Amino acid sequence: MKIVKEILARVFALWAMVTFIITFFIIFIPSMLTWLIPEPKGQAWFIRIARLWMNIWLPLAGCPIKIKGKENFAPGHAYIVTCNHNSLMDVPVSCPYIPGANKTIAKTSFAKIPFFGFFYMKGSVLVDRKSETSRRQSYEKMKEVLRKGMHMSIYPEGTRNRTGEPMKKFHEGAFKLAKETCNEIIPAILFNTKKVLPLGKPFYFWPSKLEMHFLEPVAVGSQTAEQLKVKIFNLMKEYYVQHLH
Repeated sequence: MKIVKEILARVFALWAMVTFIITFFIIFIPSMLTWLIPEPKGQAWFIRIARLWMNIWLPLAGCPIKIKGKENFAPGHAYIVTCNHNSLMDVPVSCPYIPGANKTIAKTSFAKIPFFGFFYMKGSVLVDRKSETSRRQSYEKMKEVLRKGMHMSIYPEGTRNRTGEPMKKFHEGAFKLAKETCNEIIPAILFNTKKVLPLGKPFYFWPSKLEMHFLEPVAVGSQTAEQLKVKIFNLMKEYYVQHLH
């Protein structure tokens, strides 16, 4: 049975890749036109198009998604959204389903991919983690995203979780940003993305039902960045463990 699953996973991977590329080119030109519209309105349209794309591709790939907690986003408020990070599948799922205009912090390497790079850049604040200058500039750009009334999506684990723990240790960037801007934090928990694209298995794709849960906003108040980091980590880890199935 294991061999059969491995073979099927490669067939699914081919199907997922082909449908991903085809549907991407259908939405490519409309998404690129949003570069011409000033932010945040242009970014809001970009997110709508990205969501439409995922609403088409995810069911085709056998990965229907369920979203909970959208009511936690109050109109007119910009939030820092902290997502757990288990798989490359987190990237196409997180931003499209965050209600309203938003951007994510993302590494520069994917921006070099032909065509897709332009789409990737539109949805992201790019950072070269090896460059101190780039990290500093990206931090200021994230502040600008929030000032414009857009949400900022961040993976506080930094990279995909390769540990045996539900979540790995958080970096402080998201919480330092919250402390300096006073924007509330909305924890977001992604489920089952690791089943779809597991670590260490090249060209492997296993259809699974996905879920994304938005928790209630957490105000900064008098808490330090370190206290916020610990609080959000414990909140997200506990919720993830309790609702994992």
